[in-house]
Amino acid sequence: MPIRLASSSETRALLLRNAGIDFIQESVEFDEETIVATSPKNFVYQATLGKYEANYKAFGIEDYPLLVADTVVTSQNQILRKAKCVDDARNILMTQSGNITSIITCLIYHSTKQKIIDISKTDYIFADFNQDALDAYLQSGEWRGKAGACMVEGFCKSYIKEVRGYESTAMGLSVEVLKRFI
Repeated sequence: MPIRLASSSETRALLLRNAGIDFIQESVEFDEETIVATSPKNFVYQATLGKYEANYKAFGIEDYPLLVADTVVTSQNQILRKAKCVDDARNILMTQSGNITSIITCLIYHSTKQKIIDISKTDYIFADFNQDALDAYLQSGEWRGKAGACMVEGFCKSYIKEVRGYESTAMGLSVEVLKRFI
């Protein structure tokens, strides 16, 4: 039986496809801008829980198991949210340049048989970003809608010095964890 991916993320859909997990993709929105949290783990949990509650209310779990996820990026003791404009994206990315960046993903999977909540973290140690490459990335607009304006599978990939954790966690869905339960 397929699962319901309650996310509009193309990356999460790609991760499920690549993992061989059958799914349908539909969701209702949740406004995470109302969340107040000082801890990145608390923020990502609250955001995921809000999405879960909105989608559980809309769809339930009787037809398909429900999967929701959210991701937060943190570096230098700052929660790096989605950039609102190109200047915001530049500042967020410069916070990560030459530093350790942690990408934390929370998922909730709920079927008629089980409910799983997982919070996973992947740490990246980045080299200093090249300013010309950073400018080109900012002009491309690929950073839009990305937590921390970060694309470990794109722009940031060539600056990775070390990784601790799963790349799928950093891309928005810990499929290695999910596969253990479904």
